[in-house]
Amino acid sequence: MKKYFLIKLLIFSSFLNGFARWNSPALPHQNTQKKPNFIIILADDLGYGDIGCYGNKRILTPTLDQMAKEGIRFTDFHSNGAVCSPTRAALMTGKYQQRTGINGVITAKGHRDSGLALNENTIAEVLREAGYSTGIFGKWHLGYPEKFNPVHQGFDEFSGYISGNIDYHSHVDQEGYADWWKAGTLTPEEGYSTDLITQNANNFISRHQSEPFFLYIAHEAPHYPYQDRNSRADRSPGGKNGIDFRPHGSEKNPSAIYKTMIEIMDEDIGSVLNTLKNYGLYENTVVIFFSDNGAPQIGNNGKLRGFKGSVWEGGHRVPAIIQWPGHIPEGVLSNETVLSMDLFPTILKLAGINYSKAIDGVSIDAHLVHDEPLHSRMVFWQHAQEYAVRDGIWKLVIPGKEKKPELYNLELDIEEKNNIAGNYPEIVKKLSLKLEQWIIEVNKDVKKIS
Repeated sequence: MKKYFLIKLLIFSSFLNGFARWNSPALPHQNTQKKPNFIIILADDLGYGDIGCYGNKRILTPTLDQMAKEGIRFTDFHSNGAVCSPTRAALMTGKYQQRTGINGVITAKGHRDSGLALNENTIAEVLREAGYSTGIFGKWHLGYPEKFNPVHQGFDEFSGYISGNIDYHSHVDQEGYADWWKAGTLTPEEGYSTDLITQNANNFISRHQSEPFFLYIAHEAPHYPYQDRNSRADRSPGGKNGIDFRPHGSEKNPSAIYKTMIEIMDEDIGSVLNTLKNYGLYENTVVIFFSDNGAPQIGNNGKLRGFKGSVWEGGHRVPAIIQWPGHIPEGVLSNETVLSMDLFPTILKLAGINYSKAIDGVSIDAHLVHDEPLHSRMVFWQHAQEYAVRDGIWKLVIPGKEKKPELYNLELDIEEKNNIAGNYPEIVKKLSLKLEQWIIEVNKDVKKIS
């Protein structure tokens, strides 16, 4: 009888142990199965040479420099556009922006009825359908009417502005309109815009720390008007009469202010990373940083030719850093050619989401995690009547209507100083034909905003 009782006791104990294992929470080493969070931090008009890890000795950016040490820094990363709205359209859709009709700036003056078409499938919509909480804080610039508000394009939350730039203190756009929104409602908030964006982002992380999230932090810095925390407001609502609308604002030394603006943004990015650490989310969050286009003349594009608004390298080759501690190797320097539209499929791959709709971006997930090289492809740029096509080391530039094509070997001439089109007519012909085909393809049945 005693033996029979012991056997029953052993069987019951085994059952209890199995039940406990089945119902017990995952151990720390099992958390790799948890969906990763994603944060995209987009700077506005930041040049290739504007931060420390890209060679700038004057502007202090310890947070971004540390991100580069802990993740991957790209030397050949490009914004899809040479100005802001096109790059943002490509980022949201994973497609060349020309297909969406947004191949130019959606201006506060001339396009107040325009926006990203609601039938476009945005990355926020795809992630939200997969169970992610989604938020955008900062600059939208993909439509002024309420129907184009980001809360109608996949984002659960939005606080920020819809125009191209606002006064950092009064939050008035370049046409004299108050421009700070909560979802689709004009809702004023006091504060320096860079700090407000960061505060809202940190609050979002706090509220969604227990669920997967996609957070888009679209900074205004260092876009004009050039103002730091101590600058006075130069714009007030109600139009331009008597208001200082100069791009440089009222500051007498805009270059010094530009430096401070970048340093404030770097400080605030550090605040977001600390928030992740405080909630134990640091190792489970993919953080992506890049700029929407090259810097204007006040900024620093390193040795690159051209500035914002140009299809030379200075207009679209931008700083970019991606980190995912414990998943992406530390301190990697990537020379692969990547465009901002590639982030759409990359994020979905890392999230384990299958996406079958046609896009132009390619996933770089295997390159990030396993350092696999990317397959060769041609990539294209357009700004107004300027065009460029890249095929490996070769870049063909059409610098304007009725202007002769220029050919550069970027491996030998990253500064685009030596036009060798006359030496390689067969390459010029090949790339010109590909560019013509691309222009026709991406502009089929599209109503342009330019």
